[in-house]
Amino acid sequence: MRIIFLAAALALASCASGGGGVTLGQVVAGARLAAAPGVSNAIADAPAGAYKMDAGHASVTWRVAHMGLSLYTGRFERMAGVLTLDPQNPVLSKIETTIEAKSVSTGHRDAQGQASFDAKIAKDAFGAETHPQIKFVSTSAVKKSDTAGTVTGDLTFNGVTKSVSMDVTFNGGRTHPFYNVYAIGFSGQTSIKRSEFGVTNWAGAVGDDVQILIEAEFLHQP
Repeated sequence: MRIIFLAAALALASCASGGGGVTLGQVVAGARLAAAPGVSNAIADAPAGAYKMDAGHASVTWRVAHMGLSLYTGRFERMAGVLTLDPQNPVLSKIETTIEAKSVSTGHRDAQGQASFDAKIAKDAFGAETHPQIKFVSTSAVKKSDTAGTVTGDLTFNGVTKSVSMDVTFNGGRTHPFYNVYAIGFSGQTSIKRSEFGVTNWAGAVGDDVQILIEAEFLHQP
């Protein structure tokens, strides 16, 4: 998965460490959603074929240890993705996702109320000036249960491509009440080392391990 993404994203399953002793095992993520009327937890009930990411109901959030005091958190605002689903054999499904690096958002504002820090993060951490897109393209998948698995794919950002594995949970599917097409939802999580993608800024103050959390809904394209 590229979830994006990933993502999947890409970018594309655990917690940031470094800069102060916060370890991956100290944060619990990816709790299953409560059962909802009309939702099927059987992926075999979903129609086969292409699904487009519903970007309005998708998020890619990242967290990294900051001076050993907190997990600094940001997200991306613009992304797109296409999933090709094989519901009878989900491990044969494919996903490609793209995130706009300049769409990073931290909520940090300067004295004038401007998001100038986001522009700095986009440039210095994601190389957005010369590499405007973050991409994830799945290459393989492994089934762990009827609703969980691991997706491996190529994550590219800052001009570097690395293979990344992501824990993915299928949350369910249903006919969308507004779009009248079948919709499916997933949660994903992975962890990368930013130094492996050429990002070494702020060493000592900011951890190397980055946790990536993904929530995404996809709409069937009849």
